[in-house]
Amino acid sequence: MAFGGNPVFANNKNFSNKPPQFQGAPPQLYPQGYPGAPTQGGYAQTGYAQPGQQYSPEQLQQMYNQPPASQSQMGRMSFDDVIIKTVATLALVIVGAAIGWFVPALMIPGAIVGLVLGLVNSFKREPSKILILSYALFEGFFLGGFSGFLEKLYSGIVIQAVLGTLIVFALTLVLYRSGKFRATPKMTRFFMIALGGYALFSLVNFGIMLFGGMAGNPWGMRSIHIFGIPLGVIIGIVAIGLAAFSLILDFTSIDQGVKNGLPAKYSWSAAFGLTVTLVWLYVEILRLLAILRGND
Repeated sequence: MAFGGNPVFANNKNFSNKPPQFQGAPPQLYPQGYPGAPTQGGYAQTGYAQPGQQYSPEQLQQMYNQPPASQSQMGRMSFDDVIIKTVATLALVIVGAAIGWFVPALMIPGAIVGLVLGLVNSFKREPSKILILSYALFEGFFLGGFSGFLEKLYSGIVIQAVLGTLIVFALTLVLYRSGKFRATPKMTRFFMIALGGYALFSLVNFGIMLFGGMAGNPWGMRSIHIFGIPLGVIIGIVAIGLAAFSLILDFTSIDQGVKNGLPAKYSWSAAFGLTVTLVWLYVEILRLLAILRGND
């Protein structure tokens, strides 16, 4: 489960509102062959005029027309990098889910290892590609087993949950890109309080289910009816809203990371944050649909 945005972005000192400064940087910090990179003597080897050299107007115009270096060329985080790495992690989740679907015994180990790796990656200051991809695979094992179990009970529920996840993601992205919805400090504080309450409820409910405190209720306290409505429906709607806001925090973190010129390795942190949130969103939608269909 995602606990709001990507903690690597929030905790890392590299994330600040001050744009990166490249002036006076030593030659080794520039990518090889980058126009304007200073040599040990302090001047560019290629791309710009050096003291004592004469250039024709055509040569100067050609140098002026050279395109600026991209974020990737400068070894900086870019939106393309984040998209590629997110696709890679989600693809591994799908592969793990396919395996878990046919080998349900992997569901519990996948859930435990996935939770541990998720916590490790969340609090690790430097992103680890191997740990992030491992998280995606084991989380896939859990999703495959859980989805396969519910699909046998309620035919077609997995497709419905996948479509629901895609719709929420698309709507959230459109709202964010339009500038109509932003993560203000006040909303973020409210989100963290609500998320803490949800996490506490989930922990208590899991303990009740684990020790059989509510026999005959497959979802624990979520099966309790309040004014004829299962508590799980109310909690599920709130959780989906929290997951959607978590996506807004992820988008904000990625925007800040690209604008502030973070090193390219933090694209893995962004991909991890998005993957965690999307997995959480899918599980909440799947469980909500199961409660609704089981209540028919």
